[in-house]
Amino acid sequence: MGKSRKGGTAATAIDIGISEKDRAAIAGGLAKLLADTYTLYLTTHNFHWNVTGPMFNTLHAMFMAQYTELWGAVDPIAERIRSLGHPAPGSYAAFGKLASIPDAPTTPPKALAMVKILVDGHEAVARTARGIFPLADKAGDEPTADLLTQRLTVHEQTAWMLRSLLEE
Repeated sequence: MGKSRKGGTAATAIDIGISEKDRAAIAGGLAKLLADTYTLYLTTHNFHWNVTGPMFNTLHAMFMAQYTELWGAVDPIAERIRSLGHPAPGSYAAFGKLASIPDAPTTPPKALAMVKILVDGHEAVARTARGIFPLADKAGDEPTADLLTQRLTVHEQTAWMLRSLLEE
């Protein structure tokens, strides 16, 4: 890296075969995915703490597995944004503006209402991830496409498992 005139280090241009315009659009989509993922993580963790009733043991353990998986997902999403040369959002204010899913209810709902909220959340995150595919595909951004495929697999499967609890 070269020195700038003021003694700092000059930024090196990113030349990974994806235009700046496409990298910006993909990073913007991934920022929304990150916000949705973090919001769903927080809601799931909240429900883990606050679930009550006859399904307590089952849901408490299930929610823990789910929030642990979501927590593990935020870093790869943020790091992909950084790899594309853009800052990753990282504040509650930024996530609130970017997320397509609502924050957790302030008063914990009943257990099955929690499950329904999480089904809706996982489906929304899947829609967000799926919406980035055309951008990644057009730009030939295989690493982002791979990340999106992984996230879609998790969110669609989790939504199915949760939805199964709501069937009679």
